[in-house]
Amino acid sequence: MIHDVVIIGGGPAGLAAAIYAGRAKLKGFVLEKMSPGGQVLVTDMVENYPGFMEPISGFELVEKFTAHAKRFGMPIETGEVERIEPVGDQFSLILTDERTITARSVIVATGATHRKLGVKGEQELTGRGVSYCATCDGPFFRDQVVAVVGGGDSAVQEAIFLTKFAKKVYVIHRRDELRAIKILQERAFANDKIDFVWDSIVEEIEGKDQVQAVKILNKKSGKQSRLEVDGVFIFIGIQPITDFVKGLVDTDERGFIKTDQWMRTSFKGIYAAGDCRQKPLLQIVTAVAEGATAAYAVEHDLA
Repeated sequence: MIHDVVIIGGGPAGLAAAIYAGRAKLKGFVLEKMSPGGQVLVTDMVENYPGFMEPISGFELVEKFTAHAKRFGMPIETGEVERIEPVGDQFSLILTDERTITARSVIVATGATHRKLGVKGEQELTGRGVSYCATCDGPFFRDQVVAVVGGGDSAVQEAIFLTKFAKKVYVIHRRDELRAIKILQERAFANDKIDFVWDSIVEEIEGKDQVQAVKILNKKSGKQSRLEVDGVFIFIGIQPITDFVKGLVDTDERGFIKTDQWMRTSFKGIYAAGDCRQKPLLQIVTAVAEGATAAYAVEHDLA
């Protein structure tokens, strides 16, 4: 069977694309390797999505997106794409389970994943005190001391969330001021459970079977120190999930896919939307807009 479009990724961009593709009566489906939702699924509260005056959990918002996509007849299937092979004016999507799907067009909406520190102890202690999701793992650190690495929106928002459980949260940031939006900064500075470790980077995460401490280097003074903590939450940015299309479409130096305003990539018939795409603002609202645009472009180009 040849599909009009296959949408790779079931986050906000992919689900929005599914809604618009379904309404346009395009034949296809969403292909998601895990559960629909992407990073939004592990977001504690969303308070900047238009139409929701009161904060809504990421899980609830994803449920609404998913139900909306299904309402317009766009199925969501499970699978992971290993590579895409152009065949004439169509595409063969080769899945990791060796299935092959044929489509006339593809929307890549695979999003991004958390960037790693790349320091000693990080990989060995992941799941043993090292985490990239406060919403998932925060309750395990009740009345304990944790460190959050990073200074952007995600880091500060998750640090605030962790104060619901931890007795002390240290925010370790490589600069002397936060990059997070002002409202989050104000909340963090007003929280007496949060302390800041400025101008510093984590050089090592210590522990045998569990995180015990972090070794810190102050970049300005050159002083090294050791901070005893029970957990380390890392929020230092993201990297796109685009390895399977590298060499096929143009990407920037970090791997984010380049598109035009129609979400068209450098390869005809392949589109990109959401956090895997090169853009200045990584937010649910921008991902949704791009997903809608990509589906509209598919409908326009196929016609």
